Formats: sequence, structure tokens, C-alpha cells
Amino acid sequence: MKSKRKNFLEELKSLKNKRKYKKKHKLGLIKESLDTRVFRIMGPTKCFPVVTVNNILKDVVTSYLQEEKYEAELCRQMTKTISEVIKARVKDLMIPRYKIIVIIHIGQLQKQSMQIGSRCLWDTASDTFSTFSFKNRSLFALANVYAVYSE
Repeated sequence: MKSKRKNFLEELKSLKNKRKYKKKHKLGLIKESLDTRVFRIMGPTKCFPVVTVNNILKDVVTSYLQEEKYEAELCRQMTKTISEVIKARVKDLMIPRYKIIVIIHIGQLQKQSMQIGSRCLWDTASDTFSTFSFKNRSLFALANVYAVYSE
């Protein structure tokens, strides 16, 4: 009787371990060898489409700002609107496991110069960005999309 119970408990434990493995394996996080478990963090399965995102930036920024004149309050609202539209269109590409950050700068075009910088923790193998700059007679805009891979 004890041996049947012992076999049953071992079989139940084995099934639980297999279920845990299957759940983790569906996410694409681990691989297992036959004798021992080897865990390895895998990189992105799909590369981030920089050219496609550049085209999205160009289309959205140009369509929103082509005929606009600089007004501080209007441009404040436009930055929010443009960034939300860009983020939605990039997310529609359904690139798995990338965090998307969209930053838009709009300013009045006069005889000034400007330098814009950004910093973040970066993995050159998987993280990337897209950028687009725009000018018309009264304003300039700079749109940046950062794609940071999250494991």
C-alpha cells in the first residue's frame, strides 16, 4: 500500500513539474535539455521595424503640423495628441515585448538653436529608436520613438 502511495506522489510531483515547465516554455523564456534543466534568457523573436516606424513618424507629424502656426497652448495639446497617435500606430504593429516611449518636442521657429538629449539604460543588441524632425514657416518639431526590449 505504501509503495502505491509513494509511486502516486512521485508521479503527481513529476506532472506538476512538467506543467510548470510547459507554462514557462509557452512564454519562450526557457529551454530544457534532456537530463538537466538549463535556463537561458532569450532575445527578441522579432526585430523592431525601424523603417516602418520612421514612416509612421513622418506621416503623423507632417499631417498634423503641415499648415499649423505656432501657438503655445495649441502646440502643448498637439504634442499630447501626436504622441498618442504615434504610440497607437506603433502598437498596432504588434511587436512583442517592446516597451514603446514616444517623445515630441514642438517649438517656435526663430533665430535660435536648440540641443535635445536623452538618457536611459540601453542594450545595443535589442533596444533601438526612430526619429523624425519637421519644420514649417513658424514651428519645428522633433519626434522620437524609443523601443526598449523588456524580458
